[in-house]
Amino acid sequence: MLTKFKLSYYTGPFVIACLVLIAGYFEPLSSEWLAYDRYAIEGMETWRLFTGNLVHTNFNHLMLNLAGLILLTLLHFPHYRPLRFIKVFTWCALGTSLGIYFFSPTLIGYAGLSGALHGVFVWGACMDIRKKINSGWLLLAGVIGKITYEQMFGSAQEIADLINATVAIDAHLYGGIAGFMLFLIMPGLGMKLAKKSA
Repeated sequence: MLTKFKLSYYTGPFVIACLVLIAGYFEPLSSEWLAYDRYAIEGMETWRLFTGNLVHTNFNHLMLNLAGLILLTLLHFPHYRPLRFIKVFTWCALGTSLGIYFFSPTLIGYAGLSGALHGVFVWGACMDIRKKINSGWLLLAGVIGKITYEQMFGSAQEIADLINATVAIDAHLYGGIAGFMLFLIMPGLGMKLAKKSA
């Protein structure tokens, strides 16, 4: 059954996209002050745990991640309300950065949406499963397979060349875990959504 169009479904992703574009416009100053930087965070610049997810290494990197955000929005927009999406994105972004900080100490710098997007993707697939949308299982298996492959064999060199940086595969792992954990600790979220959709 098709879901009726509601502008509110897209408000949250639109806000994130605007923040990313604004950060991109003010590069390289944005990355200087906002990118994840382990040493700066240790110097109490803790805002970088979130803002590092909004800046990018170059224009190609920014466009790839915005394309990912658009794809996720098209896949899972019925699950989104403005504040809900921003909350999910924020926690996935923080989960990504905290995972890097505590479990990948050799990763000194990080920038980009991809870790948080992996988390939002996992959360959306789990929401599909909760609503008995069978494709959710396929999407969840796909993202788990992608993350597992990256952990075993690394990412494609072509992507690294395109974004002018090493692909931070650990960020994808931590983002995915954050999205799944968020789904588990917010059990009421799916119930409320199911009632509204009924």
